[in-house]
Amino acid sequence: MAQKVAKVGIKRKEGYLYFVDKKGDVSCAKMARGKKKGGKPQKVAKVGVKKMKGYLYFVDKKGDVSCAKMVRGGKRKKR
Repeated sequence: MAQKVAKVGIKRKEGYLYFVDKKGDVSCAKMARGKKKGGKPQKVAKVGVKKMKGYLYFVDKKGDVSCAKMVRGGKRKKR
């Protein structure tokens, strides 16, 4: 299950990808469609979330920053 890390309340625009960047802020970039290239990332909100190792940080449906523990493991491939 995901935990809410910070309340931001971002209003999303159609055709843009929203993500938490390396500095812990929320950024967006225009998505690539067909032969059209994507755009450069722009900072949307300065949040400054401290990221912990082993967790995935994302912008949830309500426009807030959430995190979930990454699932690691699985079977090794045999040769």
